[in-house]
Amino acid sequence: MHMTRNQALKLCGLFFCLLVTATAGKLYSQDPAAPPASEPADVTSPAGATLPDSPAVTSSPGASSTEAAQVDPPPAVVWPMVCLGVGIATVLGLIIALKVNAFIALISAAMIVSLMAPGATADKIGRVANSFGGAAGSIGIVIAMAAVIGKCMLDSGAADRIVRAFLKVMGEKGAPMALMGSGFVLAVPVFFDTVFYLLVPLARSLHRRTKRNYLLYLMAIGAGGAITHTLVPPTPGPLMMASNLGFDVGWMILIGILVGIPPAIIGVLWARMIDRRMDVPMRPIGNEVEPDPLKDEELPSLFMSLLPVLLPVVLIAANTVLNTMADNEHAALLKTTDVKDWPALMTTLRSELAGSEAAPAQRIIATIEGGVGQPDQRQAVVTLIEGDGPLSATDQEQVVEGLNRFVLPSKTFHRGVSEDAFVGVLPNGTAQSLLGKSRLRMKQSVVERMNRALLESVYPDLIEPHVWDTPARRCADVSSLVGNANLVLLISTVIALWLVVRQRGLSRTEAANLVEVALMSGGVIILITAGGGAFGAMLQEAEIGTAIETLLGGSAGGGQSSQLALLFLAFVFGSMLKIAQGSGTVAMIVGTSMIAAIIGPLELTFHPVYLACSVGAGSLVCSWMNDSGFWIFAKMGGLTEVEALKSWTVMLAVLGLVTFATTVLLSFALPLV
Repeated sequence: MHMTRNQALKLCGLFFCLLVTATAGKLYSQDPAAPPASEPADVTSPAGATLPDSPAVTSSPGASSTEAAQVDPPPAVVWPMVCLGVGIATVLGLIIALKVNAFIALISAAMIVSLMAPGATADKIGRVANSFGGAAGSIGIVIAMAAVIGKCMLDSGAADRIVRAFLKVMGEKGAPMALMGSGFVLAVPVFFDTVFYLLVPLARSLHRRTKRNYLLYLMAIGAGGAITHTLVPPTPGPLMMASNLGFDVGWMILIGILVGIPPAIIGVLWARMIDRRMDVPMRPIGNEVEPDPLKDEELPSLFMSLLPVLLPVVLIAANTVLNTMADNEHAALLKTTDVKDWPALMTTLRSELAGSEAAPAQRIIATIEGGVGQPDQRQAVVTLIEGDGPLSATDQEQVVEGLNRFVLPSKTFHRGVSEDAFVGVLPNGTAQSLLGKSRLRMKQSVVERMNRALLESVYPDLIEPHVWDTPARRCADVSSLVGNANLVLLISTVIALWLVVRQRGLSRTEAANLVEVALMSGGVIILITAGGGAFGAMLQEAEIGTAIETLLGGSAGGGQSSQLALLFLAFVFGSMLKIAQGSGTVAMIVGTSMIAAIIGPLELTFHPVYLACSVGAGSLVCSWMNDSGFWIFAKMGGLTEVEALKSWTVMLAVLGLVTFATTVLLSFALPLV
């Protein structure tokens, strides 16, 4: 990259200003009463365990109120917004203004935001690397294998065969709709990233045949894939939205598909308009000249051409179905017969509640009382547990139902080392393995298993161990191995390699060179995608989500909020979180958690699935440099960053708005209550 002297001076000046801002932020966020050069003291739990990055400083029982008042935390809104602004300015300035490589720009922005964010000084650069490694580890194998599959499908003629089959059935004019439909269907069981990788070779092959509409074909694939990835389970975002808002996932599937059809069609129409206005050529990926189209008789069969694409879809979909069936058993939920001795259990719980020290029974009551919704049912369960008489069979069923409904699904029942109610409790093997995992994306069935195992650890002589390895779960475990995306794509890669060697008669050296070229292009995409993940993670470290909740959550309107206002607020939550940290899945999960806390015990005039669809609509808006989908579209499609902003970013904004409008209309026309 050639850089003029003025550009170099501007770059140095930008970094100097940003570093000064970061340093000022660090000093600003320190305890004013502490010496500037000193590190903040660690907060420890009653058991003496250190709590890194504790969100709040709590005084010990012996601390005076004066000492507690000396802590002057930084503003909960202003500084995170400053971090967000600096991060956005860094990425856009480096990439667009100074033409710096996207990976360098994203990592630079991640480090600057991390320096500005709260946390121990010694960890601020290390956590960028850890987040980068986590993002690369989650998508690296899939991207690498998909890159090889795509290259092999192009060189063997498999992609060409599929495109010619599309054209034969729908004609050239119907090709964009066929590509959109393919993405719409495939993105239900498969991650959007994988769907786009697998279908991009079709768009490129179709363009070589038609000599036009390359951008239209790319955007048609993206429109179909993005919609169902956002609205239709079993992708994790829609699944967690249904769980957070407390409704059956079947409604998310049905309404998600219904809401998704209009924006998917509008997306193709919008793509046609953008394609007419933007002349985007099909550029080679990885500096490799693509081969000329083969004659029909030189192409592989349609079955073999489709196999590298269909095999992942079938195996991953089967894995999803089997795991869903196993999860729906809810094997960890309590039954009345699981309690070995009801009088002894109630005596133990009531004794712990009467004590002055923190105890597990107090956490059970706090979890039941502290939840959102169904206040009468919650209070009835608490009354039975806190009472002084024996429980009838009906009472026992009510207590068990309350524990299953309010305690076992709770992700905050055990609060890690900061929760002193479980000090002295030795968790069993299952509880130990699950308590240390992140609960943000933990499935409800696994949360239930974790909390059930914790109860069994606390009351081993009173609660029977649950049976997790049911026949359905054993089948799901096997499918989780066979249907793992990394393994399935490796198998598809082997098939695609065998196909290109057979069709082209390649030697081992030529096949190795083909793989190397594909991996070089895939490696760049992995770096950029993981860099975007690290940048998004550092924005989360800067507590952007908390700031947005503070800005918007306090004005929800409570019980006076109208139906439209609640839906709009859900849309705003999703869009703000997506803009801030880049991940649509995180925006959906956190957004629905926020809206669930706001609606509380309100009696809605419409089904909560529409709130989930509104959050999902917001999570589509503004896909830019901190979103892995942006880089996948740009790099796999061969577009520049500016071209991707003008096409992909704008189209997803349109899709988000149309999805929201469709959601609002359906919520009034078909409220489902």
